[in-house]
Amino acid sequence: MAASQKAIDNATRLRYIRALERFHKSIISYLMNTPKLTMKGFTKKLDNSLKLLNRIEEMALYKGELQELQKLVKKISNYKGSEKEVEDIKDEILYASNQLDKSKNAKRYKKDKHINSKYDDWE
Repeated sequence: MAASQKAIDNATRLRYIRALERFHKSIISYLMNTPKLTMKGFTKKLDNSLKLLNRIEEMALYKGELQELQKLVKKISNYKGSEKEVEDIKDEILYASNQLDKSKNAKRYKKDKHINSKYDDWE
């Protein structure tokens, strides 16, 4: 029995999402852990990471944080032939990545103690 087209699309989408996350994580890890950054080394890392990402076909993503991740990955890949300094590129990428993580975490963690209606029955 063959898999349905919906199951195939879901598997392909999940493979694409994982490839995006792997690309993002590898670049961020490289930028954070490399003691002496050079443009040549950054370009080489970017090329190697893009090889893996390009093997998987691009899919349409509908969730907001995944769309933001996709935009960030495209922004990172656009730095390949950039004339900017490596430290400026590092700062921009790390800032954008941090903002993405902040938006993800803001949706996950909500403190109930700040909701006033919860304590209205105490008075």
